[in-house]
Amino acid sequence: MRTFLFLFAVLFLLAPARNAFFDEKCFKLNGRCVNSCRKNEELVALCQKSLKCCLTLQPCWKSKDD
Repeated sequence: MRTFLFLFAVLFLLAPARNAFFDEKCFKLNGRCVNSCRKNEELVALCQKSLKCCLTLQPCWKSKDD
């Protein structure tokens, strides 16, 4: 009975993890298409289905090219 309760809690009561692998990508595969951008993101383009392409802001001293 304990095993059943444990499996029930794991499968149904815990929030499912969000898989970012299947999110729609945009802006050279660096951005993601969402309804609204977060505080640390900027709107760089528009996606299909009235979504916004949001790209995470990089601090000035950190460059992805380096």
